Amino acid sequence: MNHIDEKLQPILAEVMRRNAGEPEFHQAVHEVLESLGRVVAKHPDYLEQALIERICEPERQIIFRIPWVDDEGKVQINRGFRVQFNSALGPYKGGMRFHPSVNLGIIKFLGFEQIFKNALTGLPIGGGKGGTDFDPKGKSDGEIMRFCQSLMTELHRHLGEQTDVPAGDIGVGGREIGYLFGQYKRLTNRYEAGVLTGKAIAYGGSRARTEATGFGNTYFTKAMLETRNTGFDGKRVVVSGAGNVAIHTIEKVQSFGGKVIACSDSSGYVIDEAGIDLELLQEIKTVRRERISEYAKRRGEDVHFVPVGKGSVWDVPCDVAMPSATQNELSGKDAKALVKNGVQAVGEGANMPCTPEAIRILREAGVLFGPGKAANAGGVATSALEMQQNASRDRWSFAQTEERLAQIMQSIHDRCAETADEYGTPGDYVLGANIAGFVRVAESMRMLGVI
Repeated sequence: MNHIDEKLQPILAEVMRRNAGEPEFHQAVHEVLESLGRVVAKHPDYLEQALIERICEPERQIIFRIPWVDDEGKVQINRGFRVQFNSALGPYKGGMRFHPSVNLGIIKFLGFEQIFKNALTGLPIGGGKGGTDFDPKGKSDGEIMRFCQSLMTELHRHLGEQTDVPAGDIGVGGREIGYLFGQYKRLTNRYEAGVLTGKAIAYGGSRARTEATGFGNTYFTKAMLETRNTGFDGKRVVVSGAGNVAIHTIEKVQSFGGKVIACSDSSGYVIDEAGIDLELLQEIKTVRRERISEYAKRRGEDVHFVPVGKGSVWDVPCDVAMPSATQNELSGKDAKALVKNGVQAVGEGANMPCTPEAIRILREAGVLFGPGKAANAGGVATSALEMQQNASRDRWSFAQTEERLAQIMQSIHDRCAETADEYGTPGDYVLGANIAGFVRVAESMRMLGVI
């Protein structure tokens, strides 16, 4: 694990002082700064014009009240956030998260990661993120609609195709995007299709957008495996989560010949040695919206459900692990279990799902490790492709879009690998991703002046 270069330590100390009580944001900044010692040694000019300090400070932070009326006629209040972090490469781009755990520090961590993730795609998009502490679970369609309309009533003044383009994230799918876009159109009197991505196909969405994050992570992980002359064929794979990213990761892994033998949700995990039945999993999680334990009940006695607190999905021996649920879900203890059981590769489908200790253990063990800012960039890359289709009033086929996604993920992989080689750490995708993303943003910021 790299240490913070002494020239960068004051920057980290100031970030922590100015952003007290935001541990996820501190973690994200620390992880990037660890990689930049080699950069400032080679290019000391990056310390000029306070480039690194400016990257760590959002251009704009918006916090607002969201009042709405529930089905009982009671007024409810939630808090909304939009952090417009960096626009050196293009309009702010990043999802909106609906989850009770959302706070400013989590949105800043996600937005900071988004800067480098978006830069790695090679597409003209800056970094931003948003969300609210609203919990969509158990809410009616009417409540969801009224909440989304209230949120957009405040947020719309900060958005635009050339300004800030939100998308979905945890708790925000096609239904929520539809309500948000409808209210934006109503308030602005403009059919500005490119202002939101993740839309339904009927009104300007992109094919393959739903699948893109899971598919993209699988393409990236496959590219890592190919550097060691292997692939997914015949591999035992464990995927955490059972939401959109996890489901489409399972789908693409299976298409490449891998066998996904375990997945999870917040109630526990299931082990299915015959291979996860994707159709059944989708019915339970996306149609019936039931817990993962129902999968075990309906699949049969050979499938085992392990409730939360009785073990970890990472205890299941596998060749490839793909954490696809939420931040800091894979601990140092979990990483040790994976290494002990012979894991060859880990691809982060979620944002920062591995703790710093877990990343250190995996890297020291020589495990191929695809950090989220590279491995799960397929979602935002396809969102940018959706913006491109909206701008040209065009619509691509699923095959066209997936082909472009595969090319982008291969390009991200190669850019990370080549950068790691250039800086003397072959195979270190963490360092490669951090440096490659940083350099592209920093060069643009420098050319734009002190703004």
